Amino acid sequence: MRAIFQRVVEGFIENGQPVGSKTLAADEVLNLSPASIRSVLADLEKLGLLAAPHTSAGRMPTDAGLRIFVDGIMRVAEPTAQERALIESGLSETGAIEEALKKASVLLSDLSGAAGMVMIPTREERLSQFSLVNLGQGRALAVLVSEDGGVENRIVDLGAAVGESALEAASNYITARMSGRTLSEAAQAMRAEIAEERSQLDAASRDLVERGLAVWSEDTQRLPVLIVRGTSNLLDEAALGDIERVRSLLNDLEDKQSVMQLLDSAKDADATRIFIGSENALFGLSGSSVIASPYRDREGRVVGVLGVIGPTRLNYARVVPMVDLTARSLSKLIA
Repeated sequence: MRAIFQRVVEGFIENGQPVGSKTLAADEVLNLSPASIRSVLADLEKLGLLAAPHTSAGRMPTDAGLRIFVDGIMRVAEPTAQERALIESGLSETGAIEEALKKASVLLSDLSGAAGMVMIPTREERLSQFSLVNLGQGRALAVLVSEDGGVENRIVDLGAAVGESALEAASNYITARMSGRTLSEAAQAMRAEIAEERSQLDAASRDLVERGLAVWSEDTQRLPVLIVRGTSNLLDEAALGDIERVRSLLNDLEDKQSVMQLLDSAKDADATRIFIGSENALFGLSGSSVIASPYRDREGRVVGVLGVIGPTRLNYARVVPMVDLTARSLSKLIA
C-alpha cells in the first residue's frame, strides 16, 4: 500500500495529473495486477489519502495525503551544484540589503518554477547616536545613527528659536539613553525619566527631546513589506485547465496583509515550514501550497521570512532545501 501511495503522489507531483491503475500496473517494481492495484487505491481513497476526480479514473493525493507524504515518505533532494552556486553567488554581492531581498525572491521564483516571496517585517534598529542640527528658521535636522551604521534623517519643527546649548543637551541626553536600544525602548525609558523629573534637563531641552522622539514615532507603526516575484509561473499548462483556481490564487496574493500573516506564522519555526492546500484558510480554495523559512541577522534574530507559493503539486523534495539554502545565504548578508 505504501509503495502504491508513493507512486501516485510522485506521479501527480511530476505531471499534475491523476495516476491510473494501468500506469501503476506497468511499474515492474510493484509487480501487481491491475485488480490488486485498484483494490489498494480504493482503500487509500477510503482513508482520505487519495481522491478520484470525476473526469478521470485515476487517483490524486488529497491535502491530507500530501501531508503524510511530506512528513513521512519524502526524501529531500539537496540542491544541485548549479542551483547552490546560483543562490550563493546571487546573494553574496555587497550592496543595499533591499536589492538582495528582491534578488532572493527572483531566485526562488526562477529555480522553483513557482512564485517567490520575501517578507520584510517592521524592524527597529538598535541605535548608537542621535543629534539635532540647527537649520535656522525654527527647524532642526534630527539624525539617527544605528549600530550597523545606517543613518536616517528627519526635519523637526522647533516651534521657536532654540539655543545651541539646548540642542546639544538634548542630543547628548538622547544618545546616552538610546545606545544599544531600539527607538521605542529608548523613548519609553526617557519619557518615564522625564515624567518622574529625573532627567536634569531644563524646559527647553525637555521639549526638544519630545519633539525629536515624536518625528520617529511613525516608524514603529510601519507595516511589513511583501515582495512577490514570478506570479506568471503560476500560469502553467496544467493551471490553465483550472482557470478559476488560478484566479482565486492571484486574488489571494493581492491580499498582502493576509499573506504576510501566513508568512509571519513561520518566523519562529526551527526549520522550513510547509502549508499544504486547505491547511491554511487563505490559500485553501485555490489549492495552493506555501513553503516558508525565516532568515536571520548575525545574532540569530529573525528579521524576515521568505518562501515560494505554487500548486499543491510542488516538488517539495526539491523546493524545501532550496528555500532553506536561500534563507541561510540571505542571513549571511544581514548585519
